[in-house]
Amino acid sequence: MSTHDLYTTPPSEPLWQVPATGAARFSWDYDDGRERLLALYQKGKDKQWDGNKRIDWSLEVDPTDPLGTPDEALTLYGTPHWAKMTEKDRGELRKHYTSWQFSQFLHGEQGAMVCAARIVESVPDLDAKFYSATQTMDEARHAEIYGRFLHEKIGMLYPVNDNLQGLLGDTLRDSRWDMPYLGMQVLIEGLALAAFGMIRDTTTKPLPKQILAYVMQDEARHVAFGRMALRDYYKQLSDAELREREEFVIEGCYLMRDRLSGVEVLENFGIGKQEAKDLSEHSEFLQLFRKLLFSRIVPCVKDIGLWGPRLQKAYVDMGVLELGDSNLDLLMSQDEEIAEELDRERFAAEEEARVAEVAEAIGEGLGEGPGEGPGEGPGEGPGEGKEAA
Repeated sequence: MSTHDLYTTPPSEPLWQVPATGAARFSWDYDDGRERLLALYQKGKDKQWDGNKRIDWSLEVDPTDPLGTPDEALTLYGTPHWAKMTEKDRGELRKHYTSWQFSQFLHGEQGAMVCAARIVESVPDLDAKFYSATQTMDEARHAEIYGRFLHEKIGMLYPVNDNLQGLLGDTLRDSRWDMPYLGMQVLIEGLALAAFGMIRDTTTKPLPKQILAYVMQDEARHVAFGRMALRDYYKQLSDAELREREEFVIEGCYLMRDRLSGVEVLENFGIGKQEAKDLSEHSEFLQLFRKLLFSRIVPCVKDIGLWGPRLQKAYVDMGVLELGDSNLDLLMSQDEEIAEELDRERFAAEEEARVAEVAEAIGEGLGEGPGEGPGEGPGEGPGEGKEAA
């Protein structure tokens, strides 16, 4: 089945073309680069993984309750609209919200793949080109995984959100080589990490938890890469150049704040656009969600040296200024540990099942009944089986 058959609304254009600007830069300096960045490049190589093998795609997903999260998180919960809905309607609403969220994740990952490839092309330093090449592969894997989840487990996709598409377009059209870093590594990836983490930590379903935990393990490296590269570069810029980038961050943050409200979902349930916006704006869960979305962006922006008065004022307006003091390194290390712990639990359980299967096969080969030890078939004493063997 074609992806276009699964869209709730057909995309406005089947192929979105963004004119490329800026120069492709070659570096003839093949000496060792920055130690920290090369260490991150090595980690990027070591941590490559196959989504077909690491994720257990045999796990079932109920499309009417894909995440198992409380209904209180749904914008319509507690409204007259919710009271009128049948259980079937509510199941459809859960399906649409999950489809909408993961569709935006999918479109964002494709954007990240294109931006990472653009960084390989435009960044002047070879060590940054090396790392961006590994990130391009990471983002391709993420897009593949989210696409598979939506096709095989949900059976429904939503087109890219206008605000996300707008920020992607602004990021890719800018000719300055650092803007894909700032737009993608800091803003889009930072917001995605917060959204992924909120679902990862609240879902009760093993498949989406695996997907989000493993993707976040990669994204933690990507944000670290953006921080390193931009922190070094922004120390060299004039005040005027820094203010230009702060304006880009402010505009991008307002776009992203309005991105994940899911108005499109409510419209598909017969609710007018203005009422859908009002419901989303006053949803207590979405108000908390919007604030948490900036938990990765604000400390990163401060860390790379963009912290002028106008930017701080915008963060006060959004109610997220205090997040600038968050420990970003701690959040990233927790993302790594959660994925590794998930691996340990999964593979320990699989190993235990394999050992039990081998023991059962050996038992059957010795003519034992279920639950009998070696040499203890029917009518045998503890030593008789050994002699017979």
